[in-house]
Amino acid sequence: MSHLRANALVALALLMVSLIIGMTGYHWLAPMGWLDAFVNAAMLLGGMGPVGELHGGNGGKFFASLFALYAGLVFLFIAALLLQPVFHHVLHKYHLEDDEQRD
Repeated sequence: MSHLRANALVALALLMVSLIIGMTGYHWLAPMGWLDAFVNAAMLLGGMGPVGELHGGNGGKFFASLFALYAGLVFLFIAALLLQPVFHHVLHKYHLEDDEQRD
């Protein structure tokens, strides 16, 4: 369980940093209030999609596009990070290991 706990802490740190990046970008580049910026960033990082309408021209749209791509990758990375210790445990429980490791 310590591997799961460590991976969960790494996932939480990545999520918080990503949320701060998203909120800052939405606040400054697609002029939104902090709460609206939080909602948009959180929804994208949660895999749901943006909520608010973009105002602020091309800079805001460009940031929103890049952040959406980034958020999709972060979503997949965090899911893999949290599931890796579980799959590892299952493989060990059922002795499913590489042939090279069996001696």
